Amino acid sequence: MHNIRSVFVATGSYIPELKVHNAHFLNHQFCEKDGSLVLKENSHVIEKFKEITEIECRRYASDDQSASVLGYLAAKNALNSSNIDKETLDYIIVAHNFGDVAKDSNRSDIVPSLASRIKRLLQIKNPDCVGYDLAFGCPGWVEALIQANYYIRSGDARRCLVIGTETLSRVIDPHDRDSMLYADGGAAAILEASTSGDAGIIAHKTQTHAIDHALLLKMDKSYHSDKSQSQNIYLKMNGRKLYEFALNQVPLVIKSLLDKAGVPLTDIKKVIIHQANGKMDDAILQRLFKLYNVEQIPKGIMPMTISWLGNSSVATVPTLLDLLMKNEIEGQAVTKGDKVLIASVGAGMNINALIYQF
Repeated sequence: MHNIRSVFVATGSYIPELKVHNAHFLNHQFCEKDGSLVLKENSHVIEKFKEITEIECRRYASDDQSASVLGYLAAKNALNSSNIDKETLDYIIVAHNFGDVAKDSNRSDIVPSLASRIKRLLQIKNPDCVGYDLAFGCPGWVEALIQANYYIRSGDARRCLVIGTETLSRVIDPHDRDSMLYADGGAAAILEASTSGDAGIIAHKTQTHAIDHALLLKMDKSYHSDKSQSQNIYLKMNGRKLYEFALNQVPLVIKSLLDKAGVPLTDIKKVIIHQANGKMDDAILQRLFKLYNVEQIPKGIMPMTISWLGNSSVATVPTLLDLLMKNEIEGQAVTKGDKVLIASVGAGMNINALIYQF
């Protein structure tokens, strides 16, 4: 079975229509962790935020759209663009972290699973098509790919639909400056078994750093002391520590993967990385090349979407992949034979990476 490769045969995404520009936050009441008001003008806070993250705009789901709906629309896009028979899917793996969260509710709804909901929306009748969810922080979609790859290489599956979907706009504290990072979106890819050619997943690597870092991202109370919100919890992060963690650990995980696979860094044509923070992603790339004593980073090696889509957690990597494969990112393309590095880091703290050859 070891000659079987897992190849992308379809991708799809759904980018919500509602554009939320940075100016949207000009009238927000931002608070410090201790509940005191942020003293600096919001215009200054927003400008500093843009300088650090490169985010100018993000997308929010419409009021009637849930994470499962975004995932369904992305899956439908992948199926329609490939003419693949949905009844031939063996697995539907859905990466998310909060389930379906209704507008203004702030409550996770994960019964039934999003995978079952999406399978129902797709009207797939085949009971042998198994659907389940995966909660793994922002690296969830990449980890779901790794799981699908195992199913395919073992001979247990021929086709797997892997979806990443999230509505982070429903779980953020409007009084927290970090809320400007987050966005909504859904994206999907279909992996299929192949025994011809060299295309497919070459190798992968995952780590979980829990003892010292598990709580860098967590759910906690609002920074505002409004008693009516005391029962709600929101997505919170220790930004400075998270930045340091990612910068120190992600390049090492990627190097470990490349070395294990025997793939030189110079063979990598594109780096598709989780769109967490523009400056952080740039720093990770620079640190990675420094580990190999390579000073000149190839121009355009790391396509980015964060400036106009924000950080949609598990949806950022598959959305970027879909846009790249459909030639919808100006000046960016992949061609047959290209080796691409896909990597992510997020809550847990989890890091994963894989090498894919087109």
